[in-house]
Amino acid sequence: MDHFIYQNGQLHAEDVALRDIAASVGTPFYCYSTATLTRHYQLLTDALDPLPHLVCFAVKANSNVAVLKVLGDLGAGMDVVSGGEYMRARAAGVPGERIVFSGVGKTLDEMRLALGGGIRQFNIESEPEMEALSFVASEMGIEAPIALRVNPDVDARTHEKIATGRKEDKFGLPIAQARDIYARAATLPGLRIVGVDMHTGSQLTDLAPFEAAYTKLADLTRALRADGHSIDRLDLGGGLGIPYTRSNETPPLPSDYGAMVQRVLGDLGCEIEIEPGRLICGNAGVMVSQVIWRKTGGAREFLILDAAMNDLLRPAMYDAHHDIVPVTESAPGEPQALVDIVGPVCESGDTFARQRAMPLLQSGDLVAFRSAGAYGAVMASEYNSRPLIPEVLVRGDQFAVIRARPGYDEMLARDTIPTWMQTQEA
Repeated sequence: MDHFIYQNGQLHAEDVALRDIAASVGTPFYCYSTATLTRHYQLLTDALDPLPHLVCFAVKANSNVAVLKVLGDLGAGMDVVSGGEYMRARAAGVPGERIVFSGVGKTLDEMRLALGGGIRQFNIESEPEMEALSFVASEMGIEAPIALRVNPDVDARTHEKIATGRKEDKFGLPIAQARDIYARAATLPGLRIVGVDMHTGSQLTDLAPFEAAYTKLADLTRALRADGHSIDRLDLGGGLGIPYTRSNETPPLPSDYGAMVQRVLGDLGCEIEIEPGRLICGNAGVMVSQVIWRKTGGAREFLILDAAMNDLLRPAMYDAHHDIVPVTESAPGEPQALVDIVGPVCESGDTFARQRAMPLLQSGDLVAFRSAGAYGAVMASEYNSRPLIPEVLVRGDQFAVIRARPGYDEMLARDTIPTWMQTQEA
């Protein structure tokens, strides 16, 4: 469920008409619903209520500080994968003890940043990283809490580019070697073992891969305890999918996921951490764009929008589907036509949908891309020197710009011409 519905023929975000936001900030723009973010977080934390737990929002899905503050104020932790994401979480008011640092390529400077500012744990993904963290923590006179990320070698049957839990993927440590690596970790100064970490993939629409991975995690936890390690936390990662279409996708409910977690892991007495991103913010956001032209080209009809692949990369990168709907509601029985929906970037890949049935929209009409709150603005770029688009947050009948659109002067000011190329005065 989300809070983007038609009222009096106009698509609203909660109680704000999207056309009113468009009139104020221009198009294209992202719009997020506070009520949807809150509801999705609450559903997840309620699903895990029988167990001690912490829901750590995956900042990589949506890193706007205002969005992070909405969730942090509700009690969410944060899962970060860079120093910049760590700083965004702290800027949103999330304390270090609720921040988990993941990622395969942490630098020594990022380790120092997190240790100095406070951290819940580092999820370690390689032995060289483990040794480097030991060095940094010892140098700073600080003990670094760690969980080793083990790769369960479970095929989550998701998109090739978002699979993370197979033995050929770059993430984590082989589960068969985990006991030996934990033994090594226990001998290194500056490290304190607190748990085990695991992640199976993203946009999973079936609980079976989760259960297979978590069963392996339970067996490993028992073996590590038998080896003398104190395993108090199990970080299960994220990955539970969302419906990107309103017709045929039925991902598991958070309540079903929570029941499975309790059944497989509940007898271990561990605190459960999960790291959802898409599940919380995906359906909490839309991207609104305006039709520039309707074009006939050969046997095809095209809707050319003012949004492009640099604003929403998922369709070009993953062949991802987003429902695209008119902001002004179509009348029952209104004629439709098959169109290719494209952007203005000079790439054939700048195509959002091919042969999509749409009303007969014309120049100036607004459309909304649903389920665009995750991996939208965070993956955007200024390709073709197109400014990053604004982000807007709605709460009830209020809206605020939470990231402004930069002007051309601001974009150009980031470039510097070397002194030897500058014109010398006579």
